Amino acid sequence: MSIHCKPRPSRSSAAMADSASCYCAVLLVVLILLGSVREDSSLPTEAPVKGNHFLTRPCDEIYVVGEGETLNTISDKCGDPYIVEQNPHIHDPDDVFPGLVIKITPSRS
Repeated sequence: MSIHCKPRPSRSSAAMADSASCYCAVLLVVLILLGSVREDSSLPTEAPVKGNHFLTRPCDEIYVVGEGETLNTISDKCGDPYIVEQNPHIHDPDDVFPGLVIKITPSRS
């Protein structure tokens, strides 16, 4: 009767795995920091961001409901009087909440 045991990893391979994971963690942190620095440097410095510039932009076909919006305000804003008919997942038109995704088809006037 013979007993088979799994070979145990040597200490050198465990040490190599530990050092490799440490180097990967350091590399990941460096890449995250470089990405955040690059994003900060690409921001325009002369023109501040205005909060109302989204109110005048046209509605996209996929629309995410914002805080305080109703289907009536979205319909007026986007020019789509048939929001409920085009979105069968809206069972109650009064139950609209921020983050709800709806389909918009602006009327072509």
